[in-house]
Amino acid sequence: MSSTLPETTWQKSLAQSIRDPQELITRLRLPEELLPAAEKSARLFPLMVPPSYLARMEPGNPHDPLLKQVLPLQAEEDQFPGFSNDAVGDLQVRPTPGLLHKYHGRALLIASGACAIHCRYCFRRHYPYGEDPRTLAEWEAVWDALEQDASIQEVILSGGDPLMLTDARLRVFCERIAAIPHVKRLRIHSRLPVVLPDRIHSGLIEILERTKAAGTTVWMVIHANHPQEIAVDVEQAIQQLIQSGIPVLNQAVLLKGVNDVVEPLVGLSEKLINLGVMPYYLHQLDRVSGVAHFEVPEAQGRALIRELRVRLPGYAVPQYVREIMGEPHKTSLMD
Repeated sequence: MSSTLPETTWQKSLAQSIRDPQELITRLRLPEELLPAAEKSARLFPLMVPPSYLARMEPGNPHDPLLKQVLPLQAEEDQFPGFSNDAVGDLQVRPTPGLLHKYHGRALLIASGACAIHCRYCFRRHYPYGEDPRTLAEWEAVWDALEQDASIQEVILSGGDPLMLTDARLRVFCERIAAIPHVKRLRIHSRLPVVLPDRIHSGLIEILERTKAAGTTVWMVIHANHPQEIAVDVEQAIQQLIQSGIPVLNQAVLLKGVNDVVEPLVGLSEKLINLGVMPYYLHQLDRVSGVAHFEVPEAQGRALIRELRVRLPGYAVPQYVREIMGEPHKTSLMD
């Protein structure tokens, strides 16, 4: 992948994404009996899979760990006690639309309601994105709130996915954040370097480098759950970020049938550290409605971390955490 790719390259890739369950099943030569449930569940939470991600799946394998993350299932309609639409309390910490202020010193912006892939375990699958700002004029209230709160030293761009913004819009966000004297760090949480690596190109790198030059440290937090996700084009995208001096961390979610045994977790950490990416968090599943079939018992998660400690250097073992509504920080699930 060349860093000189024009911005339109990733947009063309995105336009080729699969949105029809029938096409997904046909392209991957999957059993047709999967189709009725996939079509029904996709009406509640649409299917979306970019072509690069699809290419990493094994045709004919309904148990492929990447397929499991995107294939709509009947189980998404099941209701379980303890699962809710706002599992982490986002709506309770939203002082103004588009801005979440959950942790001391940090503020999170819902920069975009769009994603390049629809992960079936998404903790914001029920989030009311339509209530958040869309035009730049509507974002003025958010900039005002950030400027008036001198306790905020770090701004996190999230979503949806903030890298779904065009370069022009993202440049405005970065410039406005860098212009706030008390904000020292910008953190971008994005799955696009993994699922749509074309998004990492020279124009984006230039925006991030200009932000750093303005005195704001930039961090990139990516999201990969399985070593199969780290394909060659993903490696190239990550290398561009790291070679530009941008630290890259990874967050994963512990998912039944995807990475709930030790080998994929070892493989993922090894691929990440070989690229210079720090395995950051392994999240216990957020208990949002529609995702209970992905949940792994915490005791099993703790056992996996203990195995990782035996197999990997300490810096390659992610912190095993869960988010608890109302708590001022992530909660460690290890002793």
